[in-house]
Amino acid sequence: MTEFRTSSRRAPDRAGDEATPIEIVVIALVAVGLGVVLRFVTRSPLWLDEALSVNIARLPLADIPAALRHDGHPPLYYGLLHGWMQVFGTGDGAVRSLSGLFSVVALPLAWLAGRRRGGPLLGWIAVAVLALSPFGLRYATETRMYALVMVLVLAGYLVVDDVARRARPGWLPLAALALLSGALLLTHYWAIWLLGSVELVLAWRWWRSTGVEARRPLARAFLAVAAGGLLFLPWLPSFLYQSAHTGTPWASAQRPTSVVAVALADFGGGSFHDAEFVGALILILSLLALFGSAIDGRQIVLDLRTRPQFRFEAAVVALTLAIGVGVATLADGAFVSRYAAVFFPLVVLLTAGGITRFTDRRIRAAVLSVFLGLGLLGAYWNVTYPRTQGRVAAHAIDAEAAPGDVVVFCPDQLGPAFSRSLRTDLDRVVYPSLSPPERVDWVDYAARNAAADPAAVATELTDRAAGHRIFVVWEPSYHTLEGQCEALVGALSAARPGSTTIVVADAGGPYFEPGSVTVFPAPS
Repeated sequence: MTEFRTSSRRAPDRAGDEATPIEIVVIALVAVGLGVVLRFVTRSPLWLDEALSVNIARLPLADIPAALRHDGHPPLYYGLLHGWMQVFGTGDGAVRSLSGLFSVVALPLAWLAGRRRGGPLLGWIAVAVLALSPFGLRYATETRMYALVMVLVLAGYLVVDDVARRARPGWLPLAALALLSGALLLTHYWAIWLLGSVELVLAWRWWRSTGVEARRPLARAFLAVAAGGLLFLPWLPSFLYQSAHTGTPWASAQRPTSVVAVALADFGGGSFHDAEFVGALILILSLLALFGSAIDGRQIVLDLRTRPQFRFEAAVVALTLAIGVGVATLADGAFVSRYAAVFFPLVVLLTAGGITRFTDRRIRAAVLSVFLGLGLLGAYWNVTYPRTQGRVAAHAIDAEAAPGDVVVFCPDQLGPAFSRSLRTDLDRVVYPSLSPPERVDWVDYAARNAAADPAAVATELTDRAAGHRIFVVWEPSYHTLEGQCEALVGALSAARPGSTTIVVADAGGPYFEPGSVTVFPAPS
């Protein structure tokens, strides 16, 4: 949300409205075609976060806010998903298609944002980069709020431009900017750091400007973004409760350099083996956009003062990361790359801007083609790899279990995804609470886990199972539960000798979310 021109000042380095070379248009159209198809083809079962989204969103609307107090997210996406599921159902493809739709909507917005910032050439390159972005495609195929975040950021970017460059923008763009800002806050909490960064840059721009006519549009944009916070006020008590009791207990805090490296790697494809290389290309192209200036078709010089064209995009990305990581460090919170969805559209513009610095048509087309080809490999991997071993485990249990057998998930984080494909005539519970597996209660999570007693839980399970077998679905690597699932399995082995393992966790293999299944026999 960072286009900050005024009506009296045209953006430098703008390509104008001249015709875009045909080869760029053709490459972009091919990229868009492939990207749209890939947004709806993933076949992996839902993993933890997706299953949690579905299980919360399928509740009655009035019950969703209370459930989210124990989950740690704002409500807008869950309300939209609730309505979507009322029409299209809760199957994997149905619930993911909402994110696919949001991601398709983002493509023309990226074209408009690029055109607004650098003419048609930048518009076509930006839409091509987003269309085959591994990061964009990952969250286009995931039942989470991140594709919606990207749409709201791109729409906000365009509306900020409208407000900031008009002497009298009228009430409609101002209202739209306030609504988009509020919607972002109600979709993901990292929007707080993004909007805070936008406000800082607007304030800086206002301070550097002279004259009422130059300052007034910037002041209006600043106030409209701030007004979006009013929409967040009803949710503020829940946010404060979540901040005090949920947080990120599933991971440890990271160093700032590690955060940047993780974000770039996920932009390039995550666990895809060339992701770091693609992420490095994104960084290089972004730096070219910020510092580079072409002398001729084969020479680009670097200006350490930065080029004005992408100065504000780069400032907002840097500030958002700095503020967000700084707050997370102080609060001992974690960063995961999906949070970068709040500024990823700006990175797309920077990446596309770096490609425009190559002014020779053949070189530019080659750079774009190579970059998109590498992105396509990462994108294909992201939408085809199995995200969870849950369906494999469920099928193995279904084949062996009898009605009334007990299935326990250790830790509880395996419950939502692994139970999704499991028969409903089994007694399904989670460690350590022995509550149903559909959701995870993140409130004071680490403290509750630290107080858990695996031996006591094993005794409760053997009593509960009575004459039935016990199936333990488990994986030992989860944060705050170190050693507990192994201790649970050990205690059950002592109580019921003769266990067998019917599924082995493929940790480090094709599954993002692996899990083993060990069966303990009924007492003779």
